Amino acid sequence: MLSRVANSLYWMARYIERAENIARIVDVNLQLLLDLRDLDEQKLADYWLPIVQATGDETAFFQLHQRTSGQAVTEFLVFQPENPNAIVQCVCRARENARMVRDQLTLELWEELNRLYLFVRAPQAREIWRRSPSEFFQEIKSGSLHLIGIINATLVHDEGWWFVQTGQFLERADKTTRILDVRSQTLPERGGPAAITQTNAFEWSAVLRSCSAWDAYRTIHGADVHPRLVAEFLLLNDNFPRSVRFCLNELNRAIRRISGVVDGHFCNDAEKLTGRFLAELQFNTIDEIFDLGLHRSLDQAQIKLNEIGDALFRAYIFQPFQNPDDEHMVQQEEQQQQSRIICKPGGQ
Repeated sequence: MLSRVANSLYWMARYIERAENIARIVDVNLQLLLDLRDLDEQKLADYWLPIVQATGDETAFFQLHQRTSGQAVTEFLVFQPENPNAIVQCVCRARENARMVRDQLTLELWEELNRLYLFVRAPQAREIWRRSPSEFFQEIKSGSLHLIGIINATLVHDEGWWFVQTGQFLERADKTTRILDVRSQTLPERGGPAAITQTNAFEWSAVLRSCSAWDAYRTIHGADVHPRLVAEFLLLNDNFPRSVRFCLNELNRAIRRISGVVDGHFCNDAEKLTGRFLAELQFNTIDEIFDLGLHRSLDQAQIKLNEIGDALFRAYIFQPFQNPDDEHMVQQEEQQQQSRIICKPGGQ
């Protein structure tokens, strides 16, 4: 498979997954604030700023907006053209990557991605957003999930499909850590909270809803919402499709199907880093994570996921170029890498 084809399939999947995740986190935060009505302007800002921080776009946000508000944050995360990680921009980039490998896609996939692209680009999208943000987000979430279903049901499960899987599960693992990090900063630096208030319970249930995990969580823990249980479910559960451990297991399987290397061995840094991180999750406990500090643990997880993404790029995408066309492809990929959400140590 050509590296440019693998690159486009990988980024198409990442942008589809990214659009859905951002839609869920913004939608759930809007719903949470409806339950917490007695908030002044500063307290409202305190609920919106962590979302921008968790996406890693705080610097870019304050270059465009002077202060944090619900209107400013939602505009930045949904429509802002200058934000490459805004929902509209993610859909457009997914469609552009798909266009570059149109011959690798099925008609059903291309048509559905085009439909979602035309929806976010139409003037009516703004009207729906103003009238009912939940309706707008539901369209994004349904479209993204529909695309994932079409990918699994209609694409040949060959090397290209496995590159799609690497993009999807790497992005999903990253976003789960970032959604969890929105509330982790309210915890002590090490250990858990001394007591859980009703407001705390609302906030942590919002984390579960942001990961589409509320119903799955309740089947195991009932209505008992506690930060330790929520973090354990989203980080270490090996059966929930959005937990970090589940995503790393699927990512490990995908990259090994691409190379043909069995578990316990590796032929590139991507396989080595993925296998090492997966082993840490398999043999870690939630008590050890909280003893280190949940926020610090999530920072380290995000760094490891970024390192895996970089290693995949070096192993399969970047090749020494021999002509201007190849050089242009490398420059485009570098631009895409720079537009990724990157979290630095300490959550900065």
